[in-house]
Amino acid sequence: MSAPMASTARGVTRVLLLADAPVLRRGLVSMINETAGMQSVGTPGELRRALTLVETARPDAVVVELGTGRAATLNACRDLRRRFPRVAIVALATSEDPAVVNEALAAGIRGYLMINTSPTLLGWAILAARAGRTVVDPQIRRVEPSAMPAGKPFTPEVPLTRREQDVLDELIQGQSNRQIGRNLFISEDTVKSHVKAILRKLGARDRAHAVSLVLSARNPSCTCGAHAPLPTHEPADI
Repeated sequence: MSAPMASTARGVTRVLLLADAPVLRRGLVSMINETAGMQSVGTPGELRRALTLVETARPDAVVVELGTGRAATLNACRDLRRRFPRVAIVALATSEDPAVVNEALAAGIRGYLMINTSPTLLGWAILAARAGRTVVDPQIRRVEPSAMPAGKPFTPEVPLTRREQDVLDELIQGQSNRQIGRNLFISEDTVKSHVKAILRKLGARDRAHAVSLVLSARNPSCTCGAHAPLPTHEPADI
């Protein structure tokens, strides 16, 4: 068993990025380095060099591309899990097939996100995976019960209005207040008012907690950063 991975700075999550496409690797470096409390470490590389790169970089988490060549990628993830059991593995995938999700989770992947995920959701997934939780992208509507037992619908004591539900759906996708306003054709101040109402009705401390409550209720074994700080570089958001 390997030695525990340690962060060089307190409170900073060290993330190694593994993807075959150089363009994707560069994009992920920017996403991670622009996320509060996270830092890209080591040299982003290909999956076939996973063990060597993790040994050198000593990350807290690894983000891998899960696209073509899935079998080889999952084998690399199994090797990582055996060699470095304390390193959290999050996959950015192209498939929404429940069978593929189940296969990835069985290989030791703790975060399964679509490749078009937002920086906020990626940050949540990394933090949750480090805490031992399983995270599946909310874009994936159905996962086989063998891996993800279905939960009861989340129904707050004070029902949300239709517009508040629209805003909550955007929050789950990791959207900022500004982007929610654009998507729903409302002002940013109106979005903030709806977010405040949502937090009050859900009994949530903040946006991250609200999303966690909803996703955990929908699926008890699937969370997105429950009780974790919101990893975003937009501090003005409520």
